[in-house]
Amino acid sequence: MGKTTAEKIFSNHLVDEPFAGTKVLRLDVVMCHEITTPIAIADLMARGKDRVFDATKIKAVIDHVTPSKDSKTATQAKMLRDWARRHGIKDFFDVGANGVCHALFPEKGFIRPGYTVIMGDSHTCTHGAFGAFAAGVGTTDLEVGILKGVCAFREPKTIRVNLNGTLPKGVYAKDAILYVIGQIGVNGATDRVLEFRGPVVDAMTMESRMTLSNMAIEAGGTSGICMPDMVTVEYLWPFIQNEYPSREAALAVFSQWRSDDDAQYERLLDFDLSNLEPIVTFGYKPDQVKPVAEIAGTPVDQVYLGSCTNGRLEDLRIAAQILKGKKIAPTVRGILSPATPKIYKDAMAEGIIDIFMESGFCVTNPTCGACLGMSNGVLAEGEVCASTTNRNFMGRMGKGGMVHLMSPATSAATAIEGKIADPRKYL
Repeated sequence: MGKTTAEKIFSNHLVDEPFAGTKVLRLDVVMCHEITTPIAIADLMARGKDRVFDATKIKAVIDHVTPSKDSKTATQAKMLRDWARRHGIKDFFDVGANGVCHALFPEKGFIRPGYTVIMGDSHTCTHGAFGAFAAGVGTTDLEVGILKGVCAFREPKTIRVNLNGTLPKGVYAKDAILYVIGQIGVNGATDRVLEFRGPVVDAMTMESRMTLSNMAIEAGGTSGICMPDMVTVEYLWPFIQNEYPSREAALAVFSQWRSDDDAQYERLLDFDLSNLEPIVTFGYKPDQVKPVAEIAGTPVDQVYLGSCTNGRLEDLRIAAQILKGKKIAPTVRGILSPATPKIYKDAMAEGIIDIFMESGFCVTNPTCGACLGMSNGVLAEGEVCASTTNRNFMGRMGKGGMVHLMSPATSAATAIEGKIADPRKYL
């Protein structure tokens, strides 16, 4: 019987099975940021175990509140900074070099097909876009990962999601994943891997695939996985060109991690996206979605473009195409946070930053701050934000605030009109 990608990775990385169904896996990458890791660091120090299993496999970044906004966040940053220096962690990204972790680490070439990846962050599932098993974990698991380079999992079953057809003009990966979550619900993939397949996925860039995988957790998924292919190879080629004689050779190696044709899935879901419209959330759950036409005209106070979901160069280009030569509504605050310094720099070189600023947007440094209501775009009670982030929970971006999730295109159109708007009229 064939295996899914997740099953292949589990089999290849298995170290021990202390209890039936509980599998201890060897880790390829342990990621850390300043919000969840200091708790693990403090506990390891208290236990007399201030060590790391392999400094080359740990990647660390200060990305949520950066620069620090008060003494508490400065202390969190200092703990991570001192720890990274103490243990010689080369891949530590401090203020000026830092960015949103789930955009920065793939951009640096740290993720490969077949890898196991953990982080104390629920959106670690993003990295499954490369054909890896990537999962967010709690503090105890993170501590063990840092100390021993292993993590215990119950092997998840896989749900295959076939995205068929072709995405219409004005519809993007964000619309596709919001639609899927709306169909299966926020608990539809709990403790499962969502494996994204089909012609829509095959046609996507790595940036778009990361958007898909990023929001697998919003359906309860442990990880979201895409099949490695030549698109994956091209993205990684600058980092792997000395490891393989050709792109075709790299593809042959990466293809071993693709699910077998006779792999068994818990469920098979087929969605034809040929007639999909731009999607927007309402309410306070990611599965509460409607076509933009049904919610168009809803006033917003703020438009936020950024995050690990939609802060990449591709996203900025999409929004800039709509914003060029236009002004945002005077009733709206527009905030752009490019996800990494490289994205910021590339966007400046292409004139994208100029387009945003001339339209009336405030452009901030790379940060996760606004997404979870910590900095750089927090809402006041009763305010409404149109956002390219991934969560619309009650108070997510600020106590009493309301968030509507949408694509970069829809957010740009919304900024122009000051109310939720269909982006297709601007394309």
